[in-house]
Amino acid sequence: MSVSKNIKPGVANSITIRAKYPNTTGMLAKIINTISKNGGDMSAIDVVSIEGDFIVRDLTINTKGNDHAGKIIEKLNTLNEVNIQNVSDQTFLLHLGGKIEVNSTFDISTRDDMSKAYTPGVGRISSHIHQTPEAAWALTTKSHTIAIVTDGSAVLGLGNIGPEAALPVMEGKAMILKNFANVDAWPICLNTQDQDEIVDIVKAISPGFGGINLEDISAPRCFYIEQRLKQEIDIPVFHDDQHGTAIVVLAALINSLKIVNKKPKDLKVVIAGVGAAGIACSNILMDFGVKNIIGIDRQGIVSKNRNYNDNIYKKNFAEKTNPENIKGDLKKALKNADCFIGLAGPNIVSKEMLKQMRPQSIVFALANPIPEIMPELIPSNVKIMATGRSDYPNQVNNSLAFPGIFKGILEVRAKTITDKMKISAAKAISSVIPRRLLSSDFIIPSVFDKNVVKSVSENIAAAAIKEGVSRKKKTGVNYYSIKN
Repeated sequence: MSVSKNIKPGVANSITIRAKYPNTTGMLAKIINTISKNGGDMSAIDVVSIEGDFIVRDLTINTKGNDHAGKIIEKLNTLNEVNIQNVSDQTFLLHLGGKIEVNSTFDISTRDDMSKAYTPGVGRISSHIHQTPEAAWALTTKSHTIAIVTDGSAVLGLGNIGPEAALPVMEGKAMILKNFANVDAWPICLNTQDQDEIVDIVKAISPGFGGINLEDISAPRCFYIEQRLKQEIDIPVFHDDQHGTAIVVLAALINSLKIVNKKPKDLKVVIAGVGAAGIACSNILMDFGVKNIIGIDRQGIVSKNRNYNDNIYKKNFAEKTNPENIKGDLKKALKNADCFIGLAGPNIVSKEMLKQMRPQSIVFALANPIPEIMPELIPSNVKIMATGRSDYPNQVNNSLAFPGIFKGILEVRAKTITDKMKISAAKAISSVIPRRLLSSDFIIPSVFDKNVVKSVSENIAAAAIKEGVSRKKKTGVNYYSIKN
């Protein structure tokens, strides 16, 4: 199955073509028809100028990607009367100069301002923090700032593309944190993939931050890095590719189970992809009460008597899952399964495979941009379908979790993030949708629903206090009870 056929034109691949052509009846229709015939989706048409008998217009077109955009431009160039003056990529324009900046909380406009903000007045603040280190939480940006740390080894679906190429993704994450949760964040893109060196660097910079978001670091190194940092620094360390995914998957499953009327302990769950996200999803589902999880990797079903060499993380996964120790491929694993969670790659599941699942089954095909199976192909025994895409219902997206999580842990100055805190975040996301409004096409709230960050931050802060990992025992918000 061709990947390109499954991709729809979207705003992320939009281009604007500035075209000059005779201002005569039918010319615009001719241009639009050419764009449409070649699969482009018109987004906007703007008049730039009238030049005698000619008109100049900006035509904004959603495409499927660079090759598709090139094809549209090529076809427009075959129209003799059309002169393409310029082509701009809307996504590239948005990224020019980067997407984030530092702003001061007040203006320095007088000598007195300078004396208090910097020397000599700032020395009093530094002396106070030296004598009372916890004062840094109140007197610096530490209380509302996190570091987004990457080595560029596992960026999106692009792979090991390096720290510079990872920077736009980290900037985007910082934007989401600021816009959704008013948390300040800064990308730390490291020019090393030595796991011990990464640990040492993060430890060294940690005093300036209230939390660490590890991002786009490949497995199995990401497990080692997170584990060591959690043991060796006193602020929360959160690898979003693992735990953000796991939290949102659990939130979606909680609401799905309400619809299909099944219980965690009775489920058979198949997870395709036993990397960072797959292992984290398995752990949180087991903590939630799921007893039967079967993992699938490139060699097939993960069983207890396979050789995992030095990958202790996959070996531990094998010991905790697949209670009947079955062997075989994905097709065999899916027989009589209740839930499939895809974290592997495009088009690895067929309709025939899913027909083997039990009635009222659940499919989360989360590979991006092409899921393990397209929603149009699911059989009738699948009751609930979710993807990682925004152009289908039920988008499972990490942005539902990490803004509220960091807001909540910073609010109470948490020392770490516990497993129970993660479950509380998942329950908080699921609770945003009232039970009466749940449906097969609405199991997960929108990332733009402001109640998501509010619910997640309050619940994870409450859980931090209950778990005894909060430095701040009281706040202006009621953090003394966790919603069910």
